[in-house]
Amino acid sequence: EVQLVESGGGLVQAGGSLRLSCAASGFTSADYVIGWYRQAPGKEREGLSCISSSDSSTYIQDSVKARFTISSDNAKNTVYLQMNSLKPEDTAVYYCAAIYGSGCPRVWFDYWGQGTQVTVSS
Repeated sequence: EVQLVESGGGLVQAGGSLRLSCAASGFTSADYVIGWYRQAPGKEREGLSCISSSDSSTYIQDSVKARFTISSDNAKNTVYLQMNSLKPEDTAVYYCAAIYGSGCPRVWFDYWGQGTQVTVSS
């Protein structure tokens, strides 16, 4: 069974940085896509980024492209979301998600982590 565990969230001042990690396990195929989403209170879940294990294609949503970067360490089965120049409006629960297959972006993911809280103070 695919398991995803996020870490790296916390409280940071505006302008600061955080690196979120998504440790993945249980894949039965080398072809999968991992994505990052966030959900702020009272708002819909928002897709931010994804990375494909087979072709290393990546996607970053335009609204965060200048500040967020996605990367992976295949040896550790971990995907990272580097977030710089954080703003109070980035405050949300951040989730990683996965689906078998290849290519980004994706509109559907089958497996989800429990989420990690990111709070940006002004």
